[in-house]
Amino acid sequence: MSFFPIFSWLKTYRRADFNGDLFAGIITAILLVPQGIAYALLAGLPPEFGLYASILPPLFYAVLGTSRTLSVGPVSIAAIMIAGALHSPEVVQLGNPLQSAVILSAESGAIMLLMAVFRMGGLVNFISHPVLTGFTSGAALLIIGSQLPQTLGLKSPTCGIDLNCYSQYLHATNFPSLIMSLAAVALLLFFGKPLNILLKKIRVSPTLISAISKCGALVTVALTTLAVSQWNLTEQHVSIVGDIPAGLPHLSFDFIDVSKWKILLPSASFIALIAYVESVAIAKVVANLRGEKIVPNQELIALGVANFATAISGGMPVAGGFSRTMVNFSAGARTQIAMVIAALLLSITVVFFSSWFSNIPKAALAVIILVAIVPLVKLRSIFHTWHYDKGDGIAELMTLIGVLVLGIEEGIMLGIFLTFVSHLQKNSHPHIAVLGRIPNTPYYRNIKNHCIDCLESWDNLLLLRVDDSITFTNINFIEEFIDTELKAAPKIEHVVLIFTSVSDIDRTALEALEQLNLNFKEAGISLNLAEVKHFVLVKLKRSHLLTQLNGQIFFDTEEAVRKLNAL
Repeated sequence: MSFFPIFSWLKTYRRADFNGDLFAGIITAILLVPQGIAYALLAGLPPEFGLYASILPPLFYAVLGTSRTLSVGPVSIAAIMIAGALHSPEVVQLGNPLQSAVILSAESGAIMLLMAVFRMGGLVNFISHPVLTGFTSGAALLIIGSQLPQTLGLKSPTCGIDLNCYSQYLHATNFPSLIMSLAAVALLLFFGKPLNILLKKIRVSPTLISAISKCGALVTVALTTLAVSQWNLTEQHVSIVGDIPAGLPHLSFDFIDVSKWKILLPSASFIALIAYVESVAIAKVVANLRGEKIVPNQELIALGVANFATAISGGMPVAGGFSRTMVNFSAGARTQIAMVIAALLLSITVVFFSSWFSNIPKAALAVIILVAIVPLVKLRSIFHTWHYDKGDGIAELMTLIGVLVLGIEEGIMLGIFLTFVSHLQKNSHPHIAVLGRIPNTPYYRNIKNHCIDCLESWDNLLLLRVDDSITFTNINFIEEFIDTELKAAPKIEHVVLIFTSVSDIDRTALEALEQLNLNFKEAGISLNLAEVKHFVLVKLKRSHLLTQLNGQIFFDTEEAVRKLNAL
């Protein structure tokens, strides 16, 4: 039963839930058409690849997924990664980019299912939020760069750093496409806050306001398509989508080609990883709003099967989309039935109305992508992260730069690497406090954070609190810290290591502590431990440190001070 989460909520499904799901499904279906086509073109694929990826995958996710409102289908970040993969030299040599795209879908699904087998759902925790934000911002900037030429009716520039070339390039701007793009931007922006304010003033119901405001993309596509047909703008070189095959996708297993799978494996791995991380992050956001729970490992299964489904039906790789999910959620979706309804409506559209899509101008689709993508560029976040933690700030900034300069896969790998380096750097320099006692109390505080005269200290006693586990990464730093403090206070007779925050001591650190104990013994200084956690104490009892300790183990710091001062 747990393998099919749908059965857990179907038991309590009510008519009121269906009403919400029906409305949300209609609204989401309206958004699926322009987004599916736009993201397919962004990936360098025929428009039907995006539409087909919006039919079967949501149905399979509805059965296997743990999020009740996540909208699975084509997404912008995956689309730009697909485009990068298909344009890499080794993949271009394979020929047949459409088959390569389908292989990426199947291989991404296979990787997710393999991760599920090894219960690697927690892998999402290894990509920090700053790295994910830097990656998203960098990928969004790449998408913006790829779509701006479309809004001018131009192909992507090949000028490099030649400014004269760019001047000639811009002179070729197609003005009907530019005017259409500007009108599309104005229309999409109007469907945001301005329209909401206007509808509230005339006292339209909140539900209807929500429905109308979500139709901006569809209205933009409809009006610009009508303009192309009415004024025959194709004769003025306005680029359009072109014919889209009518009917449902044909199921096929033509993507099974071991030699091509090997070449596409690196790209598919990154697409799978980012698709999973993005989907779980979005699913958690909406789940928290309703007090629901996401099961990461089950999400791997659901997304893996969904990507297999899109491969079989000839679609591009899929993930949870932020904008569609928030539309689905805010439109009142209660369960995945909303996405089932959306997929069914899209199926009907593909079968009977695909001819309506042929005159959709690519400039309008580019504007739809730009308006959706621009909010994902969060350059200000870098300054906030830097102000809070310089290590995370560097990782976020370098991830963004890496994505722009090196490439998407290389950029995120750089970010993950820098995160681990920053983490190791922090672990290798743990905070160590020299403690003194607040007079007439059993409470101890860091001397460096208080005036020395405000705390009691003793010439013969050194109290050190290590605020981290003691491992091979930081034991040298701890030893150097102790040595510095002893040189500054030559009258010290007793050193007390307070292990309040120490949750583990590895083998390397244990050997160093044993040697430290011997050195202290020769110098006539006792090494004492206080507030040792039970787990750590059990580990230490399996070593020689406690039997050779030339000091004592105390229950708390106050007991250590009292007894050592009495000696």
